[in-house]
Amino acid sequence: MSNLILATNYVADSAISKYRIVKHGTGDRAVTAAVAATDSSIGVTHELDTAAGERVDVWHVGIAYVEAGAAVTRGAPVTADAQGRGVTAAPAAGSNARVVGFALEAATAAGDVIRVLLSPCVMQG
Repeated sequence: MSNLILATNYVADSAISKYRIVKHGTGDRAVTAAVAATDSSIGVTHELDTAAGERVDVWHVGIAYVEAGAAVTRGAPVTADAQGRGVTAAPAAGSNARVVGFALEAATAAGDVIRVLLSPCVMQG
């Protein structure tokens, strides 16, 4: 079960799938999928796929569903892969990763949908 506390509505700059990590888009009220661990993630999309130009709800606080891009261990810090899916943050020494939150359950493979406690922060390797 998700437990969503704070959501904000944005315009999608590009098509965004459900349960994906997002970052700010081209305007103040726009978002696009986060596509790298270094992207400044601000939240997660809810349960609908969104086309470019459509409205999309982004969850900023609470427990949200995230589609995994690989296996993720329960408790691991979660960042975005190249498709906005959640993967374990593991920055190289001296590099930073933007974390959207922490996995509350394990994913065994890409495509699994897991619950993540949203807690945006920066992690340094």
